[in-house]
Amino acid sequence: MSELLPAAPAKPRKPVPRRPAPPRAVDDVAAPLDAMLVDAAFGPLRQLAPDVSVARFVSKLARRPATTGQRLGELAGELVRIGRGSSTLTPDPKDRRFSDPAWAGNPLLRRLVQAYLATGRTVEQLLDDSGLDWRDDQRVRFLVENLMQALAPSNVPLVNPASAKAAIDTGGMNFVRGGLNLLRDVLSAPRVPKMVDDSGFAVGENLGVTPGAVVLRTDMFELIQYAPQTPTVRKVPLLIVPPTINKFYVLDLAPGRSLIEHLVRSGQQVFVLSWRNPDARHADWGLDAYTGAILEAMDAVERISRSPRTVLTGFCSGGILASVVAGHLAATGRRDRLAGVAFGVTVLDHWHAGVPAALADKYLVRAATAASRRKGYLDGKVLAEVFAFLRPGDLVWNYWVNNYLLGRQPPAFDVLYWNADTTRMPARLHADFVDLALRNRLAGDGVNALGTHVELGTVDVDAYVIAGIADHITPWQSCYRTTSLLGGRTRFVLSTSGHIAALVNPPGNPKATYRLNPDNPDDAQEWLDGATTEQGSWWPDFVAWLGERCGPDRRAPRTLGGPGLAPLIEAPGTYVLDR
Repeated sequence: MSELLPAAPAKPRKPVPRRPAPPRAVDDVAAPLDAMLVDAAFGPLRQLAPDVSVARFVSKLARRPATTGQRLGELAGELVRIGRGSSTLTPDPKDRRFSDPAWAGNPLLRRLVQAYLATGRTVEQLLDDSGLDWRDDQRVRFLVENLMQALAPSNVPLVNPASAKAAIDTGGMNFVRGGLNLLRDVLSAPRVPKMVDDSGFAVGENLGVTPGAVVLRTDMFELIQYAPQTPTVRKVPLLIVPPTINKFYVLDLAPGRSLIEHLVRSGQQVFVLSWRNPDARHADWGLDAYTGAILEAMDAVERISRSPRTVLTGFCSGGILASVVAGHLAATGRRDRLAGVAFGVTVLDHWHAGVPAALADKYLVRAATAASRRKGYLDGKVLAEVFAFLRPGDLVWNYWVNNYLLGRQPPAFDVLYWNADTTRMPARLHADFVDLALRNRLAGDGVNALGTHVELGTVDVDAYVIAGIADHITPWQSCYRTTSLLGGRTRFVLSTSGHIAALVNPPGNPKATYRLNPDNPDDAQEWLDGATTEQGSWWPDFVAWLGERCGPDRRAPRTLGGPGLAPLIEAPGTYVLDR
């Protein structure tokens, strides 16, 4: 222990602020964990069905006849101007749907776009006028966005100028190829347009190729140790807990785009859990089973590295599990096993991180968990459909045009290949996650795990928290609230881009930036206002943070594994290949 850096001094737990619910807070824009997991049990069509929120919206408009009439009158007037050709409405220059010059040059197409834009603007105004509470407002806006994206004239064959030109150039073969693409997508889940040409990717060949070996295999996971690539390594290892609803190799994509590769080349000892893709036989694997598995992996990591301490790092849903493990260690008097904790795009406080009020209904939750219980698992392909309709313009209708109207294949992109390589979630863990998020247990009274009561305020070690400013799944404002939950010093880093691009952010990208603020005020916007923008990737910043907590350096081991833990197979192992 004398060789290790001392633990960070404890500080009193900061109280979680009880904020009033704003009419439309910025951090309400993304769907929370409970919303996505409930929806995934039924499929995306349940998301798009009118519900009580729509009824409240209609009722609110009916009670404001003057305002509603004024908006509809303005729309009628704009439609008259459109018909006369005097309307000045134009699409946003950044709107790629209408970038073809024919949309502006053809009088009929120009009027069609203007009518579409005018209608969308009026619906947005009516939503602003309705005065819905934040839950109903977010639910209706979600439905309206999906409806308006679906009704875009760019989605219509031959009306879209690019599809008409393709029909002329190919003699209509674009529609034949598009029809075959549509048939292929309809017949297999997830039933959304295919987003990636997967023919050029193979895990273990050009994805997930950082050298290493599986040093422990259990029914639940394979533990991968990565081979050192420097003469010396830091004594304290890093254990990464990946999401349970996706595979770990998003952290080890192609060479040069791999966070794991970057960490290993910086002298960090790196271990990663590769979760088994469960099926109906594993329906009873729940929160206790997964947190127990992480503790088992920590035991192996410490035995191999001969270090009594580890930096525990979790990403997305893996971060939730890692936080529970950290809280369990603190509750059982073993907090000194943690040299630090890190969380990537992870929401631990689910206050106002959600969309519809209906999703909080206890009967719907019971029905959702019962559906996965009957099957034994939650199908990751259905969850992929739910994710897609959170951003319908980018993830559904963009590919609708490319694949079906133009008859093309989607692009080859490693992140999208990974995104399509879905996994299942055991029914018990599905129910535990929904309950944990729905009742906001981690930010509230805590959660019971492995026979202990876990409260995050007792985790008084240093923490590194990374979020993406454009993340639509785990909004950065919700990720930021982790700084108010933990008991140690927290460094919050805000990366560019969204949920995955915020993580796959290698050095060398001239457009990459991240934001830092040495202070962590309670309000996320106050943090952002006081933050400075740093050029480049956050990866070197994380390496520096690890360097202050994982030293001293020592000679790199010549072989992988340790006492009773001989290498079994080369990385990326076997569990990651299971479909």
